Amino acid sequence: MDVSQYLEIFIDESNEHLQNLNTQILNLESDPNSSDTVNEIFRAAHSLKGMAGTMGYKRMQTLTHDMENVFSEVRNGNIVVQPGMIDILFQCLDALDEYVSNIKESADEGTNDNQHLIDQLNAILNSKGGAAAPAPEKKEEAKADSASGDGKKWLSIALDGAQKDVMEEAVRQGKKLYGLTITVQESCILKAARAFLVFKAVEENSEIIVSNPPAQDIEDEKFERDFSLIVVSDAEVKDIIKAAENVSEIESVLGDIIDMKEMNIAEEKKVVKEAPVATATAVSEAPAERTAPAAKAEKKQTPGKPVVNRTVRVDIEKLDSLMNLVSELIIAKNSLVSISSQDETQHSGAFNEQIEYLESVTTNLHESVMKVRMVPIESVVNKFPRMIRDLSKKLGKKMELYMSGEDTELDRTVVDEIGDPLMHLLRNSADHGLESAEVRAQRGKPETGSIFLNAYQDGNNVVIEVGDDGNGIDVEKVKNKALERGAITPEQAANMSDKEIIDLLFLPSFSTAKAVTDVSGRGVGLDVVKSKIEALSGEVEVKSKLGEGSTWIIRLPLTLAIIQSLMVVVGGEKYAISLGSIQTIEDIHPSEIKTVQNKEVIHLRGTVIPLIRLNEVLDIESTKSPDESMEVVIVKKGDKQAGLVIDELIGQQEIVIKSLGKYIKQCKFISGATILGDGEVALILDANALI
Repeated sequence: MDVSQYLEIFIDESNEHLQNLNTQILNLESDPNSSDTVNEIFRAAHSLKGMAGTMGYKRMQTLTHDMENVFSEVRNGNIVVQPGMIDILFQCLDALDEYVSNIKESADEGTNDNQHLIDQLNAILNSKGGAAAPAPEKKEEAKADSASGDGKKWLSIALDGAQKDVMEEAVRQGKKLYGLTITVQESCILKAARAFLVFKAVEENSEIIVSNPPAQDIEDEKFERDFSLIVVSDAEVKDIIKAAENVSEIESVLGDIIDMKEMNIAEEKKVVKEAPVATATAVSEAPAERTAPAAKAEKKQTPGKPVVNRTVRVDIEKLDSLMNLVSELIIAKNSLVSISSQDETQHSGAFNEQIEYLESVTTNLHESVMKVRMVPIESVVNKFPRMIRDLSKKLGKKMELYMSGEDTELDRTVVDEIGDPLMHLLRNSADHGLESAEVRAQRGKPETGSIFLNAYQDGNNVVIEVGDDGNGIDVEKVKNKALERGAITPEQAANMSDKEIIDLLFLPSFSTAKAVTDVSGRGVGLDVVKSKIEALSGEVEVKSKLGEGSTWIIRLPLTLAIIQSLMVVVGGEKYAISLGSIQTIEDIHPSEIKTVQNKEVIHLRGTVIPLIRLNEVLDIESTKSPDESMEVVIVKKGDKQAGLVIDELIGQQEIVIKSLGKYIKQCKFISGATILGDGEVALILDANALI
């Protein structure tokens, strides 16, 4: 069986189980007596162990097996949950997470056995009186049984003449014949998977001649709890037994050398029904195809890096809606084909009607596909309570994370990218935002600091706020540091607003300087946060009040694939501007343009708005004369506004964004391109970058 085809599912489901374990162990820390929590942890650990075993990841399987043993004892009331135990369990989860990361990169779990964690888990088991998992004792009994000759079920296997010949040839070549009977635990859920792993383990140093029941029946789980094998090997029987015993959820393995005189040779006419035929070359230099099981994993084959994060779980109703719309699309297509074959005099009205119908269907189809791509941000934010818990212990500060809006949905591609920026902001709040317990007490604040993460939908955007009730940003200290580093001149400093000074924290020079962290309590990774969010066509701003706290506001588009845009012309070329960033469109006469600090501005309804002449930015010649009235598109980014001067307005259009690829990344104000109805390509202007 080629397990590489299941890697993507394994990684996705392992991450889900690990997240569930993180959440449940956090719950256990706050309520150690919750039997529901313990049961849920036991189930998740058991599932993870089974999955790792099925995929052949033995180190991961061993660690989860020992975790499962601990929770089995907790569930039975033999072990009481202690704070130190919680820390060890979280370390185990980190180790499992490392295994999954390695598998994601190379399809291999790595070489770290995490023996220190296994020893600590066994110490927990032993500390309550030495009642450890009973499996090893059963295996010892199994060996005793095999030595006494009881339960030799392999003797009842009916061999055909060809199989008998193979076995006799093996004996002549000096090889040994062994019979094995393997029994899986009663609690085992995936018997066929366990059997496959036993086959795989036995084949490390043996050739399987025949199995009972036949391989196909074992694969289909058509057996009770045990199955028998006859194998040919140069190894000792104890080594083969040990290899089979190493598979989890195996209750016992009986094995002994075979005397050919004891074997049951079937009549030739029964061959096909009794057992599969083994070829006479099974023990020759080049091993031939064997009878059990049909699916044999290549030992040397290492699958390539698995593709992950490409799946979305979809509600079946959404798919039904999608299917209905595709059906309507086909009807619309057939109608258009029908109209095209009619007489030209009948075309016009019916054709326009069908185009309107087609437009309606494609709009609905777009909305449905968008819904299919949408996933809750819950998958990203679920890991943060554990992170804050660890930071609280590490920094010696009491803090609590409050989250809301975890069910807010975003495009899958956006969700995959926002984890790191949010983590940076939460770390900043915990490490630098919140004051020490002494300072909080002096200021009359609660001893436990509050960090919050709120998400909500606002029109075509999703807003995520990260904040704290800590110290806030000391604007004066940031300004002094910026002057000291030469980031701003004294003249600029005198005219800068608090918001502009706070925005200096997003400069790369600030993010790498340790001194700034000491001064402002902000800075590490903020340039990374800004560039990451802007790469997603979003924006980030900060609101802060000294002594009371700060709030970082991230605004992201719902989707990156299809947007409503305004089509404009500059210098004979067509461009698209996202409708989400446009405030108004104004007709401005050249006489209304003023100059402030050598920059062109207009005064519009009490607001001074700087002008950006797109023909100059794009380095093309405007088709309008200087004394003509200008079309100005007023765009907004946060609190800032700007007027984009264009030559001509085309109108609103729904466009599909196409990436320009990594070779044209230097031009920040071009966010992509789209193909228009006539086949022409139009570039998409990023208003945020222009501002």
